[in-house]
Amino acid sequence: MENSPAPTEADVYEVLRECYDPEIPVNLVDLGLIYGVAIDNRVVNVTMTLTAPGCQMGMMITQEIQDKLLGIPGCDDACVEIVWDPPWTPHMMSDAAKKQLDLDD
Repeated sequence: MENSPAPTEADVYEVLRECYDPEIPVNLVDLGLIYGVAIDNRVVNVTMTLTAPGCQMGMMITQEIQDKLLGIPGCDDACVEIVWDPPWTPHMMSDAAKKQLDLDD
């Protein structure tokens, strides 16, 4: 068994930047969908939202995140919680995401 140190928040965000909403070509972090990351005793907990409550891709997205997080050395478990408060708006996107999608404030 590998004795890797617990993952850092930076490690987690690096992996989260590899996860995309299938309908929008921007990663979840830049879309503003990641509300928080907590690491407790080698367990990574991610709190996030989706662009809309009726999003049919929620389970697929959370499964992809969980699979990728479990690939981080030192991550023993990963939990992804979807919340609806605060509701997501396009204003939560990073400037890079807005530019990529040709959106102006």
